[in-house]
Amino acid sequence: MIIHRRRGWEIAEREATPEAVVLGRRALLGAGAGFGAMIAGASPAAAQWNIFGRRPNMPDLAARKPLPAPMNAAYVPGRALTPELEATTYNNYYEFGESKSIYDAAKGFSVEPWTIEIAGQVAKPRKIGFEDLLKQVTLQERVTRHRCVERWAMTVPWVGFPLADLVKIAEPTSAAKFIIFTTAADKKTMPGLNRSYYPWPYVEGVTMEEAANDLSFISVGMYGKVLPTQNGAPLRLTLPWKYGFKHAKAIVKIEFSAKRPVSFWEALNPGEYGF
Repeated sequence: MIIHRRRGWEIAEREATPEAVVLGRRALLGAGAGFGAMIAGASPAAAQWNIFGRRPNMPDLAARKPLPAPMNAAYVPGRALTPELEATTYNNYYEFGESKSIYDAAKGFSVEPWTIEIAGQVAKPRKIGFEDLLKQVTLQERVTRHRCVERWAMTVPWVGFPLADLVKIAEPTSAAKFIIFTTAADKKTMPGLNRSYYPWPYVEGVTMEEAANDLSFISVGMYGKVLPTQNGAPLRLTLPWKYGFKHAKAIVKIEFSAKRPVSFWEALNPGEYGF
């Protein structure tokens, strides 16, 4: 006699979503979008998001300032791009909230003017304006894959410049072994900062060797336009071979250090999030 013991998380097979529905999701989305638009008089894209519980006040994709840059042909992933609407409305950004739909909350966050502090083991600690930084680099577009530990991924055309170029501008000394990125923490415009159990501000880091790798990138735009605030405007770290929690957003300080930092998620759970 076989005794089956329930583990608590199991469900009956009859309760599972039918395979045909899962495999036909795209068709379902299209049909639902058309139906919603017919009823509400909305655009098909907006209706598609409405029927799945997304907010109806979607961002205006054409409103962002264009940021053209030549494509780096070495970074072509061989897969379709993630639609811009999905990449700019499905975001992890805990400073604005713990849901994926934080684009509304991020609207009040101002990135003009913006100053980045260069500190630590450098020839001359200083502050530099974002616009002045852009005058010292050459922008390019790279299409790379962005992956999350939550097991979702996107393929995004980023606009920016190699992190190695920023290192040259900073002029680190031989004592520098790590680069520490500190991000913005404005309680007036970032409601997520009110959760005191998080070790704000968000801090991330890379080794100097990682910074010199050609894959390491500072993104200032996406989809041929400036970065939206919910994606880390005005500049963010993009490390396509690392998970998204390493991609510091809205960087306000870049410190060169001889000592390895403890990063944000590492401080919260070192067993799950290593440096």
